Amino acid sequence: MELQQMRYVVAVAETSNFTRAAERCLVVQSALSHQIARLERELGAKLFERTSRRVRLTPAGEAFLPAARQALDAAERARAEVAAAAGEIRGRLAIGAIPTVAVVDLPTVLKRFHLRHRQVRITLRSGASEELVERVRQGSLDAAFLGLPVGARPSGVRGRELARGDLVAVVAPGHPLAGGERVDLRRLSDEPFVDFPPGTAARAQTDEAFAAAGVRREVAFEVTNMDFMARLIRQGLGIGMLPAAFAPELPDLPVLRLRDAPARMEHLVWSRFPPSPAAAAFLSALGIPAAESSGSPDP
Repeated sequence: MELQQMRYVVAVAETSNFTRAAERCLVVQSALSHQIARLERELGAKLFERTSRRVRLTPAGEAFLPAARQALDAAERARAEVAAAAGEIRGRLAIGAIPTVAVVDLPTVLKRFHLRHRQVRITLRSGASEELVERVRQGSLDAAFLGLPVGARPSGVRGRELARGDLVAVVAPGHPLAGGERVDLRRLSDEPFVDFPPGTAARAQTDEAFAAAGVRREVAFEVTNMDFMARLIRQGLGIGMLPAAFAPELPDLPVLRLRDAPARMEHLVWSRFPPSPAAAAFLSALGIPAAESSGSPDP
């Protein structure tokens, strides 16, 4: 069994197509197919079901795929550790971030890191805090920037609170409340809202605040994309709640300061396992020393 064969299996599994997998792996399709067939003979089981329309994993393939990914990650980690021993940082750095991260200018941070460590392949995934925490737990992300209600503490990962702040309401230009004084949540309870789906940390912050104020609100539009949320608000279809530090990213939307604003904290989490050389260098660039990045995980 060879690492290259595992790479081919992972590529086919992720693309569901032998031709696209071969293009990704920079080989001709016949060579990729031959190596996968050879691996299947060695294993004594088919890894893929092939039809004229689709390619999908067999039960044996489903069982093989996680181990193949782990083997490839281990091989890459071994090469990175050897390079680090020689003074070179290389390998993969996988970062996650909520769309409204504001405590750091993440594009600038990643650019500086890239200029300093050009042999590191950087990837970024955007998503909800809960999804990102799970990805860090599973090891598919090295670190993630989250937005959480005050007091929340993700389990099974290491982490650090980065900043706290309030949420503000954002409204369409020309809204009757635009440009006015501070309002309370009760004043907004009759407005339709644009918000993230139930079960997300971003939604929980606002839901809990309205519940504490003893009022109900209508969330008419549930979205997962910050840009889409802003477009709906601009059309006057609803108002939204965003971190005060992020609001300047949408300068055309008037901001309403709240007397009883929901509190929110930004949090950085990273794997409970010892970080890779690239991940350790990234955490160090954020001011997190090696002793902290490799310490005991949160319960």
